[in-house]
Amino acid sequence: MTMLEEIKHIQATADLLHSEQEVEAAIDKMAQQINIALAECNPLLLCVLNGGIPTFGKLLTRLTMPLTIDTINASRYQNQTSGGHIEWLAKPKTPLKGRTILIIDDILDEGITLAAIYAYCRDQGATAVYSAVLIEKTLDHPKPLSADFIGMTVENRYLFGYGMDYKGYLRNTPGIYACKE
Repeated sequence: MTMLEEIKHIQATADLLHSEQEVEAAIDKMAQQINIALAECNPLLLCVLNGGIPTFGKLLTRLTMPLTIDTINASRYQNQTSGGHIEWLAKPKTPLKGRTILIIDDILDEGITLAAIYAYCRDQGATAVYSAVLIEKTLDHPKPLSADFIGMTVENRYLFGYGMDYKGYLRNTPGIYACKE
């Protein structure tokens, strides 16, 4: 089976968990909460690449406070079996010292990468660090942190759509889908 055939099979057999309309409503709700919480903070928004791009873009146009934007790209090694070693692919160019940071990502799964990004922001002198995630997975064990703004909570399944990928594909799928077990 070629990769494109595999992708088509995954699309055809996946379970729709949340429609595009449901996801957009969740993003509206997150934006309202962020607009209230960070109204006077002059935040620097950090888009976590690559998965955070759709959520970041959708939130950005709904936020009403003065803000600036930048990106960050931190990834766990695929063959990592423990510990959560982070590979820093890109760090923000904007100085974080004295800033309120809002990290925006697609999903809070295990929380290891997000915890590392929080620590990086604090180490760089950020005054406050917040996070917004479109999806938080429900796990049967504690995470190192929780997000401040959460669009939706879903069961622990392999997801794609709205930035989440299947082998690098399907990030552009409008809706949240779970692969068949």
